Amino acid sequence: MANLKYKQDDAASVLLEKNALKHKWNEYLLISIVFGGFLIFGFSENIKGPAIPLIQENFSASQTQIGLLLALNSFGYLLACSYTSWMSDKIGVKWTGTAAFLFMALSGVFIYLSAGFPSLSAAFFVLYLGNGMLEIALGIMAARIFTKNTGTMLNISHFFYGLSSTVAPIFAASVMDWHWGGGELGWRGMYFLFLALSLLPIIPSLLSKFPSESKQDGDGASFKSLIRDRTAWLIVAVLSLGVVSEMGIGGWLINFLVQAYQWDIKEASNMLSLFFLFFMLARLLLGPVTDKIGFAKSIMIFSAFSGLCSIAGILIGEKGSILYAVSGIGIALVYPTIMALLAKRYPIGTGTAITFTVTLMGIASVIGNFLIGIIIDTARIIADAFGAADSEIIGLKFGYGFIGVLALLCSVCCYFLYRSTENKKEII
Repeated sequence: MANLKYKQDDAASVLLEKNALKHKWNEYLLISIVFGGFLIFGFSENIKGPAIPLIQENFSASQTQIGLLLALNSFGYLLACSYTSWMSDKIGVKWTGTAAFLFMALSGVFIYLSAGFPSLSAAFFVLYLGNGMLEIALGIMAARIFTKNTGTMLNISHFFYGLSSTVAPIFAASVMDWHWGGGELGWRGMYFLFLALSLLPIIPSLLSKFPSESKQDGDGASFKSLIRDRTAWLIVAVLSLGVVSEMGIGGWLINFLVQAYQWDIKEASNMLSLFFLFFMLARLLLGPVTDKIGFAKSIMIFSAFSGLCSIAGILIGEKGSILYAVSGIGIALVYPTIMALLAKRYPIGTGTAITFTVTLMGIASVIGNFLIGIIIDTARIIADAFGAADSEIIGLKFGYGFIGVLALLCSVCCYFLYRSTENKKEII
């Protein structure tokens, strides 16, 4: 009898070890999907820089047509954000993510085969449908997988997006010069190769088992409840202001340095690269800080730091240009930390909360970047009216200063978010 009991205990022990090993292996697969997904997401969004001039030349496209192409991209992205949460509820986040990767891979084939500008625009539309689906799907996956040290893990996840975003233009320009079949690979072949990488995360997706949505007690999220929730709108405000400031730096820094201080393109590009370096390192190294001091406090402190760096850089002048790069340390934490906050505050209906927040953020981003351009032109016109000799520079400084103000407003909104959650005993 004793021997039988020992054999049963041994068998039970072996079974537990096998289950633990299986669980650990599944965990590694899930982490690889999220990290790999963000890496590919960064590539797919940021390889267009070197390609756009060649596409324009290839199709003799006007600036308006290029603008329309980019507008269609934004529309496809926002459209995908609107239905991905519903899709995830219906078929599961595993198959939603797989569909997103397939959309992106297929778009590479369509871009390669596009014979005219309309077909190319349609192919890009499909790509950004995939991108929008992937962003929401990755957010839902991360919320379910990273239940411990959420802030740290989400910041590391977004580090991979920052990493691929930084090297994407360099890699894309290099790949377009490769030769294949007696000619250059060009922008078509480059898109085909990079987007084919989207097929790789499908393999661990099919082999892994995804955790279901949390059933613990907490605030459920529906669009109706979110619309009535003051805290949800504060979260939207914080994310929108932070992201527009982040995108504003990426979009306007080179232009500002070249026109305001007569830097050459290479010098200005190096400063932007330095910004992205600080940006990446902040996401990699400062994630634990968000878990330790709280998500709302972290954003409040770091976004204020970013805004002060940008404004101080303008006030100091050319000698303070390094502060534009340093501002990346603060603004980098806003997006992933808000995603962590959503995961914690809405354990039920996380996908709906992410969709609501990201969709409104996308709309605000379009408006915000448009406002930066208006501010630059308006300030220049007013400076001209007062007879200022350097009206162009004044306009640029006001426009770039607005980017810093947005980061400060992000911090102010986060203060109200902190107070709102504190009053409701929901500090997260």
